[in-house]
Amino acid sequence: MSSQHHQKMRPRYVSLGSGELLSVVVFAVVAWRVTPRFADPTDVRALWSALVPLLLILTQGGAYWLLARRWIGTGHMPRGLAASYHVFRVVDVAVLAGGLVGVLVWFPDSLATGALVVGIWLFGVLEYVNYFVVRLSYPPRTWFSQVTRGRSPRLVQDLRRSRQRPPTAHHHHRGSTE
Repeated sequence: MSSQHHQKMRPRYVSLGSGELLSVVVFAVVAWRVTPRFADPTDVRALWSALVPLLLILTQGGAYWLLARRWIGTGHMPRGLAASYHVFRVVDVAVLAGGLVGVLVWFPDSLATGALVVGIWLFGVLEYVNYFVVRLSYPPRTWFSQVTRGRSPRLVQDLRRSRQRPPTAHHHHRGSTE
């Protein structure tokens, strides 16, 4: 990747990361503000069961984009960070499954509230897929043609590259067995 392209992508990564983290704050604040209006406390439990996995995945995604600015075009994701994201990849599935159990156990009686809760949980699943399975984020006019290509998400590409890179001479010189 050229230095010029790298310079062009850095602000995009800041925008993506900041946007994900801002959405975490907005979703959490809105949920916190609307839950007192729910008549049934189980509706609140269902909402948070759906929302917590989404907030977790969006936080990880936002952090990834902001951290990735350091190595885009010039290096690799640090191995320790890559190891963390490998753990997130597994833990997130368990958190999504736990969230689904909570949604089903405390499923709202109201059709509108139930649809909202299911929609939030499904949004969490889509975010997980977008970060860890197949890239889903494309401009609307090219979305279908791009999604059908089945491209790996940038995070997955970085995880693969972090495993494939040879130890640097500097690390090797210090006697690292990395």
